[in-house]
Amino acid sequence: MPDPGGAGVQRAGYHRVPSSHKTLMKLATLALLCTLFLSPSTLPAQQATQDPFLRWMDQIAQRHLQRRENAIAEIHTVAEAERRKKVVRETLVEILGGLPDYDGPLNPRVTGRIQNESYTIEKVMFESLPGFFVTANLYRPNQPGRYPGVLLQSGHTQEGKAEPQRLAANLALKGFVSLAFDPVGQGEREQTFNRDLSGPSAGWSVNEHLHAGAQSILVGESVARYFIWDAKRALDYLVSRPEVDAARIGAAGCSGGGALTTFIGALDPRIKAVVPACFPNSYRLLFAGPDPDSEMSWPNFLASGLDTADFVELSAPVPWLIQATKDDYFTPPGAKLVYEEARRWYKLYGAEDKVSFFVGPGPHGTPLVSREAVYEWLIRWLKDGQGDVHEQPVTLYANHELLVTPSGRVEDEPGSRKLYQLILDDFHAKKQQRTIPELLAELRSLGIPSPGSPPQVSVLSETNHQDARRLRIRFESEPGVEIEGQLYIPASPAGRKPAVLLVADKTSNPWIPSTASIAERMTRAGRVVLELEPRDSPSGNDNRPFLGDWLSNSRANQIGLNLSAMRAHDVLRGVDVLVTRSDVDPGSIRATARSVKGIWVLLAAAVDNRIGKIWLDRTPYSLRAALENTINTDIFDAVIPGFALHWDLEDLVKAMGDRRVLWTDPTNWMHRPVALGPPFRYRYVLGDTTDLSDAEDNAYIEELIK
Repeated sequence: MPDPGGAGVQRAGYHRVPSSHKTLMKLATLALLCTLFLSPSTLPAQQATQDPFLRWMDQIAQRHLQRRENAIAEIHTVAEAERRKKVVRETLVEILGGLPDYDGPLNPRVTGRIQNESYTIEKVMFESLPGFFVTANLYRPNQPGRYPGVLLQSGHTQEGKAEPQRLAANLALKGFVSLAFDPVGQGEREQTFNRDLSGPSAGWSVNEHLHAGAQSILVGESVARYFIWDAKRALDYLVSRPEVDAARIGAAGCSGGGALTTFIGALDPRIKAVVPACFPNSYRLLFAGPDPDSEMSWPNFLASGLDTADFVELSAPVPWLIQATKDDYFTPPGAKLVYEEARRWYKLYGAEDKVSFFVGPGPHGTPLVSREAVYEWLIRWLKDGQGDVHEQPVTLYANHELLVTPSGRVEDEPGSRKLYQLILDDFHAKKQQRTIPELLAELRSLGIPSPGSPPQVSVLSETNHQDARRLRIRFESEPGVEIEGQLYIPASPAGRKPAVLLVADKTSNPWIPSTASIAERMTRAGRVVLELEPRDSPSGNDNRPFLGDWLSNSRANQIGLNLSAMRAHDVLRGVDVLVTRSDVDPGSIRATARSVKGIWVLLAAAVDNRIGKIWLDRTPYSLRAALENTINTDIFDAVIPGFALHWDLEDLVKAMGDRRVLWTDPTNWMHRPVALGPPFRYRYVLGDTTDLSDAEDNAYIEELIK
């Protein structure tokens, strides 16, 4: 076998994979995937079979879920069920980071009315927290009396409260008072409204939820706490109305509204009938499928031994109607898993009739038969079955007709506050600076350090150039996770040489040199370079503006892992590859990365002194700075739960001790350089089309590798 790196390479674990063996390996892998896919105990989505890293995470998720199912199977009495409910409630509140500790006034206002011959719509505003305004429409019958109340959660329509109006109007006709409110980021509560765009800079509501979701994780919370709190305060307002019977309250919603209905139905005992649609799904299918956004999927949820059925079971024996639609991406089979487990649970309470399952036709949404099932369920449990379950024609109003505020934006109200400001308040209240030794202990607990053993390296391909050889390599970073890289070997005389680990960056910016071109320059200077590609899940990146691969990071957090830390671990496994080569001087290893990837290198270097010097280029200078705005680019790729409460990036630099950090053009979280002064370094012109930027980059390269 040709020796790709000189004497001693075989001892480092390199082997070349013959093409015939590759074919056999592919067939064996395919057989394994088919076995996993068809196994009823794992039920992974097809997406996972096409994405190795997602498949690896899904296998961990399925192990968590199996342990949970084993625990559920041991529960045989109401007393045992009640003990689990207590633990589940405590765990959910802990994951949320607690609910806000506030019992101040709602300060409600009715700003207008729409009078219909059969019902009235009141335009309502109240404060969920001081200055945190919630806009809502209350639908009530025109006849005086006391009626059951229904809290309606809106799905992820940009208009928010206007979405469930057909349901709300029909409920008013059937003798209910219903309240539909705008979730954060929707309707009149957009968080990133831009007057030049006449719309949200983040793109739409879900994107705003994700930005706030990442910020919440940084301070050790789930952004769901604010959505749930808004729902609880909306419920406070609903039951305060004189025409509402507080002992007869229901909740319903679809999609994102189905998620919030699920959460508030589980956590607020005032709700006596619950109808979530197009969300309740077991993570047996959901994890590798349409894993939902930040307020719908909570950090550490699966690692804490939970699944969606826990929400239903937590409120047992309150009546639940779990709804799905035939062609929804929140699939009926996934919803049925929740229903079947909940039905067994309700049987313990002698209440099997209080949990039901309904599948409507068509795609994601609530078709007519599903809406009539909602009416039937609420009439059954809140009106003693007295009422007409059939839907009636109603007047539908345009979004602008239902607005509560004069401008259509709560941010124009005096004293109005945004969600990021509430998260920032939490940060200041909870911040507790910790020491560098504690930081290093945290990095070890995150699994960043390498075991130091040489990984088995496969050579996938080799090309020879006049000044260097290039090897496409693959190695296992940890069991089940393979990563790849490009190894550049200078054609200079044999002997040990300094080496550089360069994190690959496939930038599309034509003014920024590719990492491949930087690797070539370093190789020409006589350095061995490994252009490393840390683990990734391409199927998780849906190319939303600013957000990067948010979904892979979210999935990792759900199973109790952290993708930023795992990528830092990958960097150190790359160092293991370099130090075991006979042509590398193990005492002269450098590392470099640009943009948010620089944080992975900084995490790695803080815990491993084999990296003698690092170069961070266009890397954000602070994690805590991401809490100061509504939008942050690629923040999910740097989020470690609760990290910002105790440390910032400058602490990682301190952890490196006397080792050098070359940090050029430090940025904010919108990729704009920030003038911070020494020791940071700055280019004269970013993206200059002359050779100026190349000359500067060459100077920085020389400074790194010398």
